[in-house]
Amino acid sequence: MAKQKSAFDQDQARQRVLKIFPILVKTYPGAKTELIHADAFQLLVATILSAQCTDDRVNLVTPELFRKYPGPKNFAQADPIQIEEAIRSTGFYRNKAKNIQGACRVLLDRFGGKVPRTMEELITLPGVGRKTANCILGNCYGQPAITCDTHVIRLSRRLELSDQSDPVKLEFDLMEVVPREKFGGWTLFSNVLIFHGRYTCKARKPDCDRCPIIEHCPCANRPDLW
Repeated sequence: MAKQKSAFDQDQARQRVLKIFPILVKTYPGAKTELIHADAFQLLVATILSAQCTDDRVNLVTPELFRKYPGPKNFAQADPIQIEEAIRSTGFYRNKAKNIQGACRVLLDRFGGKVPRTMEELITLPGVGRKTANCILGNCYGQPAITCDTHVIRLSRRLELSDQSDPVKLEFDLMEVVPREKFGGWTLFSNVLIFHGRYTCKARKPDCDRCPIIEHCPCANRPDLW
């Protein structure tokens, strides 16, 4: 039996990106992470909290959380149970509290209390994988970075930019087809794709009638491919 050819074609994906990227930038001007933060440290904590939780819920929790624990030292010295209570509504609060406190201790022990600026260093922090690291690098430090959250994974497959569902493999696929700096580069591409996935191309029922990139979407009005 012949092996079924993958729907993913890198050259076609590059061409599709060049068409949809400027449209999405125009549709979602100024797109950036919706996690409210004042600096890289706050975004680090907020991103850890956002796992299996909406940004809106995290944004309800963090103002009081950061008032009570304004920096890594405050978290590191806090009673873990109190941190758990403060973040309970975000779900998985015990593990999140452990990761936040662990990350803060590593920041103090190894990085002088500052959030590092490299992928290699960031992923040494408890609770931090490439997605969180890229979110920080791109949104706080201005480095080209592709954040592969659930929206980016879903839309990349629908748009046939990649056939990967693994976020790390997808990230490297997108690096090959998305311009590193053109149109705003990797960081803006993932941000506008997140906005498009959140507000238009939703998981259960994409709003194809309102989609600004419908003519370039292989899955438009194709429920069998959603």
